[in-house]
Amino acid sequence: MKKLTQSLRARLIASFILLTAIAWAGASVAAWHQTSKTLDKLFDTQQLLFAKRLSALDLRALRADPQLPRTKKMVPHHRGKQDDDTLAFAIFSVDGQMRLNDGDNGKDLRFDYRRDGFTDGYLNGDDDPWRLVWLTTPDGRYRIVVGQEREYREDMALDIVTSQLLPWLIALPLMLLLLVWLVSRALAPLHKLAAQLRQRSPDDARKLETQQLPLEIKPLVNALNTLFTRTGEFMLRERRFTSDAAHELRSPLAALKVQAEVAQLAANDPQMREHALNNLTTGTERASRLVDQLLTLSRLDSLADLDDIEDVSLPALLQSAVMDAWHQAQREGVDIRLELKEEQVSVRGQTLLLSLMVRNLLDNAVRYSPGGSLVNVVLRKREICITDNGSGISPEFLPKLGERFFRPPGLEKTGSGLGLSIVQRIASLHGMNAQFSNVESGGFQVRISW
Repeated sequence: MKKLTQSLRARLIASFILLTAIAWAGASVAAWHQTSKTLDKLFDTQQLLFAKRLSALDLRALRADPQLPRTKKMVPHHRGKQDDDTLAFAIFSVDGQMRLNDGDNGKDLRFDYRRDGFTDGYLNGDDDPWRLVWLTTPDGRYRIVVGQEREYREDMALDIVTSQLLPWLIALPLMLLLLVWLVSRALAPLHKLAAQLRQRSPDDARKLETQQLPLEIKPLVNALNTLFTRTGEFMLRERRFTSDAAHELRSPLAALKVQAEVAQLAANDPQMREHALNNLTTGTERASRLVDQLLTLSRLDSLADLDDIEDVSLPALLQSAVMDAWHQAQREGVDIRLELKEEQVSVRGQTLLLSLMVRNLLDNAVRYSPGGSLVNVVLRKREICITDNGSGISPEFLPKLGERFFRPPGLEKTGSGLGLSIVQRIASLHGMNAQFSNVESGGFQVRISW
């Protein structure tokens, strides 16, 4: 039972059956009332016309016998489909004496005259209600009453309504069978879609076709296609991260292993062992930095947009980043100078990511600048400019800066080639543009504009 209530097909069919039953019942009641009203109007007119015809007769020559022969005696055979309750009449004198009746039900009509017109009444010895019309002859000597049983009108109304609605009731099973077929056919695209999804491999990121689908199903399929695209991009990032990590960590880990073996073999040579341990420490720091940058870039790639953004004060952010890079710059013999062209500059973003972007730029500038150099950090209204006194980059390699793991040839310092990739990704998430160029007087310059 629970499975049936959860079935869209079963609910559609049940809803249609219920709606059809309600509509059929409503139509029956409406048809009954309308038909009854129409028949009342028709038969009231018929009764009144019959009473007028009787009033036009010469009633002075009435027979001594006030009762006409019964219809069955007058027409014993081939009487057609007549009904005794169709019409009955009687003629009374003004004092209530019956002078003539139809010989059937007319003899039981009561004299209960109040005024000319229609009224409801009963026959003698009968509890069934009758519709009566009273009419006084022009000479005022006689009262004519023409009656018709209410039940006759109701039976006729029921016969008419039944004859009209019964064919629809007979056709209802055929309509239900057709409905089941139509609903099943309309839901066929859903079954086909479910079959495609069951046969789909987990790493298949291709979009589902939507051209032949009904309009009601297209939003669902479009949402699935969006999900497949995002899942494919996520899996691609994961594969790329795994591949990059395996490729880039192979050399540092191999070097660490070699230096550890050298330190073990140099047990009797303190100078060689010290040199090997220093190399081991340097290699460990390099590997740790590489892993940290790989994880950072992987997290950045997974972001479609930023959450929890706020107004970030760039002067305060740059001052903090310069202070963090100051000690490393002193060890390298490099000076850092911060120049604030604008004192009140803020952007919408995440403070942590913007700080990471500036720290990467300062770290690159300090690492690749010779001793005694100066790194200038300038804040303008819509730009951050960081310039060093290094040797710059060959013009042919400038377009490739920002590509993952790309390091221009000829650099003395080691690195992973991920720092500028992280900078570009953070700038893109904040709607900023990162531009790399050489300085004419010598050195390398990065402009972050928005």
